[in-house]
Amino acid sequence: MERSVWRIVMLLLFAAMAVTGCFLSIALGAADISLSQVVEILLHPQAAPQDQIIWNIRLPRTIVGALVGLNLALSGAILQAVMRNPLADPHIIGISSGAGIAGITVMILFPALEYLITPVAFVGAMLAAVAIYMLAWKNGIKPVRIILAGVAVSAFLSAGISGLLVFYSDRVNGALMWMVGGLAARSWPHVSIIVSYAMLGLVLAIASSHYLNILQLGDDMAKGLGVNVEVTRIVLTAIAALLAASAVSVVGLLGFVGLVIPHVSRLILGSDYRFLIPGAALLGIAIVTLSDTFARVAFAPVELPVGIIMAFIGAPFFLFLLRREL
Repeated sequence: MERSVWRIVMLLLFAAMAVTGCFLSIALGAADISLSQVVEILLHPQAAPQDQIIWNIRLPRTIVGALVGLNLALSGAILQAVMRNPLADPHIIGISSGAGIAGITVMILFPALEYLITPVAFVGAMLAAVAIYMLAWKNGIKPVRIILAGVAVSAFLSAGISGLLVFYSDRVNGALMWMVGGLAARSWPHVSIIVSYAMLGLVLAIASSHYLNILQLGDDMAKGLGVNVEVTRIVLTAIAALLAASAVSVVGLLGFVGLVIPHVSRLILGSDYRFLIPGAALLGIAIVTLSDTFARVAFAPVELPVGIIMAFIGAPFFLFLLRREL
């Protein structure tokens, strides 16, 4: 089978997985609603209690989970090209922690300004990225230095988050859920927060696929092809930070999505970002929605945060990459 045909078939498979993940997320839960009833409710909504469960509880949660998976997968894919590091991930290198400490500061200290969490989280993510670049710069950027600087920045910012939770324990409320990442109680207002950022980030990521391919060739080759490497890195890092910040502002510090998904997509589709971007987006939707569904139903009536499931998946995968790449 030709490479291009294989990639198209795999993208269709990823799309089918994404649709399946979303449907199972809507169909399965504490309330026993049959699959035929779910389809009927989606097509012909009424005012019955089961309809309210589907439309006002499960559906917005599923949409949020899908968009978070898309955002974090794209953010990780972009960062891995920008930093030329297969271990780059918004959670591991500290960008998510920058968004998290900014967002949780607003949540705890300025709850009336909750509508500003996403733009403030974006600023926090960009500041974390700048700090990582500054710490890693020494006669240029090396992949290992970026990871080490990112781990240090992430640890520092995570300590800051923990300090806020200790000093303002009476205002924590749902802030603890941020520490692991969870989709519990996500509703239509959360959908409205993330959807515009997700669509904008997806369009920008697809439009940037040409530059992402060039950056993988190395700085010297990119400059020879007429690309302003540093400006391009800054712009692409901003796109990755926007995607990560919007996800963090809604579900908290959901780790490993941006590490695992791009790598699985790359193993299957190759390193061409024209295919890797849509592949990572679709697979991100599938993995997060399926993981959240498992977290809800596997240990019912206890519901685990989806971040715990992703950690069980992502941590062994990270160790595998660490041994292979370093």
